[in-house]
Amino acid sequence: MKFPTTTVQTRWASPLGPMILAASPAGLVGTWFDGQRHLPDASAWPVQDDHPLLRDTAAQLGAYFAGTRDTFDVPLDLGSGTPFQQAVWQALLRIPRGQTLTYGRIARDLQRPDAMRAVGAAVGRNPVSVIVPCHRVLGASGALTGYAGGLDRKRHLLALEGADVAAATAKLF
Repeated sequence: MKFPTTTVQTRWASPLGPMILAASPAGLVGTWFDGQRHLPDASAWPVQDDHPLLRDTAAQLGAYFAGTRDTFDVPLDLGSGTPFQQAVWQALLRIPRGQTLTYGRIARDLQRPDAMRAVGAAVGRNPVSVIVPCHRVLGASGALTGYAGGLDRKRHLLALEGADVAAATAKLF
């Protein structure tokens, strides 16, 4: 993934561990947990703790974790991904809070029914954790497969949203 050279960052202490929040002039480019898979090298990005978008993102994430916010309204810049990845990330944004989908369902919704593994790879490379809700995607059996931020965080996020993973498993098609 290639991020804009104008990307700036700040760190935020989430209830699930420290996060890096990053923005370009066009919008939020990333929210990553420390140690997350596919964490980019942010060492060249200037720290701007007072950046308005990053401050707003931290406030919205704080409200989300406190249970007082269900949706996010920060502008996103998902241009670091391929067109296919961007399509998958847009599909993730359509999964309502407390609901889950499978990789296969997303592939079918994108009219690419044989692209389940490619969908899984795109979900795993989602640069905007939590806000672009990749934690809402389950394996075909309803298993909590893969989450770049770790399965414990995925479980916590789904529980925070009131997702009934057992019921979701029963509804899979």
